[in-house]
Amino acid sequence: MKILILGAGKMGSFFIDLLSFDHEVAVFEKDPRRLRFTYNCQRFQTLDEVSQFQPELVINAVTVKYTIPAFEEVLPHLPKDCIISDIASVKTGLKEWYEQAGHPFVSTHPMFGPTFANLNQLSEENAIIITEGDYMGRIFFKDLYSRLGLNIYEYTFEEHDKTVAYSLSIPFVSTFVFAAVMKHQDAPGTTFKRHMRIAKGVLNEDDYLLQEILFNPYTHDQVAQIRTELKQLLDIIDRKDADDMKQYLTKIRNNVRRDIPIER
Repeated sequence: MKILILGAGKMGSFFIDLLSFDHEVAVFEKDPRRLRFTYNCQRFQTLDEVSQFQPELVINAVTVKYTIPAFEEVLPHLPKDCIISDIASVKTGLKEWYEQAGHPFVSTHPMFGPTFANLNQLSEENAIIITEGDYMGRIFFKDLYSRLGLNIYEYTFEEHDKTVAYSLSIPFVSTFVFAAVMKHQDAPGTTFKRHMRIAKGVLNEDDYLLQEILFNPYTHDQVAQIRTELKQLLDIIDRKDADDMKQYLTKIRNNVRRDIPIER
C-alpha cells in the first residue's frame, strides 16, 4: 500500500519506522530538520510531490492544533478514494469535518506517546479505533495495532471523548496541582522524584494539546470529582479522624486494585 504520513515528529517517525518495510511510505514535512532522521521512505516538502505519489492512505501525525489544517492543505492533492486518517488524542471537530471531506476516513488514538511509553514494548498499552469510519481503514489499523500487541478498544467519537476526559484530564490536573504547590527539594524522596518526572513529561506536551484535553466538554465533571475528594480528605486531616482516614485509604486502595495490577 502507498502510505503518506503527515509530519515527521515523534509519532510520525514512529509510524514511518513501523510501516516502511511492508509498504511504500512517504512523509510530507515542511521542516527539513525533522527529515534528517527519517529513512527507508520518500521525503516530500512540496504538494506537487504529494500529487505525484498518489497515496492510498494518509496518516495525519501532526501536532493536534494543526490536524484539520494539515488535512485541508493536502486534500486537493489526494485521489478521491484515498483513505484519510488521524491519530489525534483530541477529536474535537473531527467527526463533523470528516463528514464533509468527501473521502473515506478512519480515526484512531494510540493511547501512548513518546514521553512515557516504551515504543519497543507496547503490550501493556492501549489503542482506540473509532467505529464511525471506513471499514477497510479500521481493519488496517486493527491489524497494525494487533501486531504491536496493543489492547484494542472500539468506541464512537463521543465515547472516545468521554474516555479521554477520564484517562487524561484527571492525571493531567493532578500533575498540575502537584507542580503548582511543589517547592525545590535538596534531598527529594523517591515518591517526590517520580512525581517530578511525570510532571516534567506532562508539561513538556504541547500547550494546545493540554488545553484541548482540559476544554473537552466532559472534563469539567471529572475535575469536579478531584475537588470533592480533596475537600473530603482535607476534612479528615483537619479532624485528625483515624477511623475515617483508614476507611478512606481502604476505599482508594480498592480503586487501585481494581484498575491497575500492583507490580511486585
